[in-house]
Amino acid sequence: MSVYYLDTSALVKLYVREPGTDQMLRLADPAGGHTLAVLGLTRVEFRSAVRQRERAGDVARNIADNLIDSMDRHLANFFLVQPITDLVIQEAAALLDRNALRAYDAVQLAGCIMLRARLGRHATFVCSDRQLLKAAEDEGMTVLDPSVEA
Repeated sequence: MSVYYLDTSALVKLYVREPGTDQMLRLADPAGGHTLAVLGLTRVEFRSAVRQRERAGDVARNIADNLIDSMDRHLANFFLVQPITDLVIQEAAALLDRNALRAYDAVQLAGCIMLRARLGRHATFVCSDRQLLKAAEDEGMTVLDPSVEA
């Protein structure tokens, strides 16, 4: 059983069709036996991404509401949630000293690093941001960009 830690750019692909959706759906298929993990703050960033698409006219209000409701249910029943802890924040701060990252990206990557420590096993960092993927690789993480077909 593999653990895949999804940053929000990857998570959104499970709910909104875009490049990488098919690969994300394969990872989420229960037959694969994978564990999908997310950061506790992902709920906020996911809602922001959906509402931005709604405001841009890409998604109707009722569909946006349904996407948010679905993701909230999945957080409770499907995803392994990595909480934001003082250790995550400390790791994020250290990551900013070693990598050119935005603050929230550093928190996402720190969440994956702390999840790996918490589980005592490998977790693949899944993301579609090239700079964040590079930082994850530099930190010794295995990475996956679902937008790039293997």
